[in-house]
Amino acid sequence: MSTIHPSAEVDKDAEIGNGVEIGPFCVIGPNVKIGDNSVLHSHVSIAGHTTLGSGNEIFPYASLGHIPQDLKFDNEKSFLEIGDGNRIRENVTINLGTKGGGGITRVGNNGLFMVGAHVAHDCIVGDNIVMANNAALGGHVEVENNVIFGGFSAIHQFSKAGKFSFIGAGAMVTGNVIPFATVMGDRACLSGLNLVGLKRANFKREDIHSLRGAYKLLFSSSDVDLLEERVQQAEDQFGGTPLVKDLLIFIKSIDKRGLCLPRQT
Repeated sequence: MSTIHPSAEVDKDAEIGNGVEIGPFCVIGPNVKIGDNSVLHSHVSIAGHTTLGSGNEIFPYASLGHIPQDLKFDNEKSFLEIGDGNRIRENVTINLGTKGGGGITRVGNNGLFMVGAHVAHDCIVGDNIVMANNAALGGHVEVENNVIFGGFSAIHQFSKAGKFSFIGAGAMVTGNVIPFATVMGDRACLSGLNLVGLKRANFKREDIHSLRGAYKLLFSSSDVDLLEERVQQAEDQFGGTPLVKDLLIFIKSIDKRGLCLPRQT
């Protein structure tokens, strides 16, 4: 059985799971679905065709499923899907998708979205994401699993952050961030591998060693014209290692935005 505070406005057509707690002054729209054992502390606003999984905890003044900040949006039917076990802190905003981006914004499981974080329309966000205070994703950004965003960092629309990457505090990212790497600065540049994150994730020491060798081969020079040749060399030397294989697949899939590269000296 769920508990709904008398001051909360929950539309009669909203679907509320078992064991849900909805605190004072929350506003829940008619097309919202909230999974079992989720907690909305107070002053939470959820609108649109928004689905939340189970065990989410949402703090005051979070805004989920409202229309995107996109001038092309024409009130078309679009969606927001949020998985299980996320902690969404105060003043976080996560918007609906748009027709031009596939019509859906997706957030995975077990993320921590700290105060003021923003996930824009049509983003695809993976599992175990940490977005520190006031970090922001532009529209159509793809974030793979286990990425950490430092406070006040931002990533440009249509960019991609590879798994286990780390975006430094205040970084302004305008390119694609390779998996397992760290980027820092304005505009953000590649500054090495995310070795702390790799060790915390318990990857094998020999796999990390191979990844370091591939990274050095790939990025010892910032000459983009030679990158394709270096990718083939890295594949020949280190391609049997799972981490390197993932890295090279990511690089081969890059779009017109290009990669974040080391700063030229």
